[in-house]
Amino acid sequence: MDQWLILVTTMLATGAVAGVLAGLFGIGGGVVIVPVLEAALGFLGVDAAIRMHVAVATSLATIVPTSISSARAHHRRQSVDIDIVRQWAVFVLVGALLGAWIAAQVHSRVLALIFATLAMLVAFKMLLFPESRNLTKAVPRGPLVKIIPTAIGCFSSLMGIGGGTFSVMTLTMFNTPIHRAVGTAALFGLVISVPGTVGFILAGWGDLRLPPGSLGYVSLIGFACIAPATVLTAPLGARLAHGISARRLSMLFGAFLVIVSARLLYRALL
Repeated sequence: MDQWLILVTTMLATGAVAGVLAGLFGIGGGVVIVPVLEAALGFLGVDAAIRMHVAVATSLATIVPTSISSARAHHRRQSVDIDIVRQWAVFVLVGALLGAWIAAQVHSRVLALIFATLAMLVAFKMLLFPESRNLTKAVPRGPLVKIIPTAIGCFSSLMGIGGGTFSVMTLTMFNTPIHRAVGTAALFGLVISVPGTVGFILAGWGDLRLPPGSLGYVSLIGFACIAPATVLTAPLGARLAHGISARRLSMLFGAFLVIVSARLLYRALL
């Protein structure tokens, strides 16, 4: 009973912090939820081979309501680029399904290494080159460009994040103002999290190693605790984002990613 009480308390606190970060950075909160959930599941004795799968899948499930809340808050401030969403949404969705399928084929340790490595690379870019030269004057069009949103969806689904980690970086390189990039990334979180969650539910269906209260790889207990807290606190993060300069927002984003990726990389290599 004490273990479950600790788990519930941890999930509620995680959801509150993740919600603020979702609104602040447009990240869906997954970079917080995944490592904390993985640690909590280890405390409860969940098989190490599927621990990361459960953390990633549950994170994606919680991002569904979080993304709705965060995107609505940014849309009210006219910081969501609907044209980009229309161009990229289908390809982001396909990538998210692909990422969920790939994740189901690998060991939990491999997922942890993927998460930590990708997050660290993005962090270095945001910290070392927060105001790097734009690649284009606007978001490019054309068939080859569709590889970009597909990759965003795939990597995000693999990591259990809402896509903001990659979307914000990519859109700013295409001369999208960072506040508008953050708002657009929040809506992409919904496009990624819904198919990604469905994919993880199907991939984990009937696995006897899953903890009680699971739907496929999705922990319903984790979802029930984290989702309400993230929805309540995401608008606060959105308000904070619009009170911070673009350069400072980039630096904060990068510093945050360094901390969470270093911790998970250390755990994965032990």
